[in-house]
Amino acid sequence: MNDSDVSQQIQQMVRFIRQEAEEKANEISISSEEEFNIEKLQLVEGEKRKIKQEYDRKLKQVDIRKRIEYSTQLNASRLKYLQAQDDVVNCMKETAAKELIRVSSDKNAYKKLLRGLIVQLKEPSVLLRCREMDKKTVESIIEEAKREYADKAKVQVPKVTIDAKVFLPPPPNPKTASDSHHLSCSGGVVLASQDGKIVCENTLDARLDVAFRQKLPQIRKHLLGT
Repeated sequence: MNDSDVSQQIQQMVRFIRQEAEEKANEISISSEEEFNIEKLQLVEGEKRKIKQEYDRKLKQVDIRKRIEYSTQLNASRLKYLQAQDDVVNCMKETAAKELIRVSSDKNAYKKLLRGLIVQLKEPSVLLRCREMDKKTVESIIEEAKREYADKAKVQVPKVTIDAKVFLPPPPNPKTASDSHHLSCSGGVVLASQDGKIVCENTLDARLDVAFRQKLPQIRKHLLGT
């Protein structure tokens, strides 16, 4: 084999090796690009999931805040509504309390009312307290009231002692009407057993309180339709 043949074989081997190298390099390039695309896709999908999770978390927080705000506003509205109800009822009671002051101005009607309140005594011996301004009126009807009670209850005429030392408070004074600590009495009597264990508050103010407590559901329904 001469030098020319050797040279041709060498060139042929070089071409073969170069071709294989190029093919291998091309395979590596293609494989690398595929791996890169796969990894890129995985990274993109991972970031998409993170973004969606963050969006869902923030959306949930917004929904929770909306629910809390709605609940807060609803409770505040309910409290205002209930307060408005109480204001209406209290205004009605205050108006009724002011009307009580006028009851004692009609002497005959008030005398009859006092007698009816005294007749409700439940004990055979009673201590009676009234306003100092009503003492003479009570004294004028006490015997009649005792007999009426005895006739209705079919018992002996009870002993009723009018307390001449301790009196119920005077009627409300417009100047002190706003002072809740200022004691006042629109009229009526307080009946107590001699030992003080049984007390019957038959003042007009106490009867008004009882009436309002008992009739409060009907009052609310009538005034507010609830």
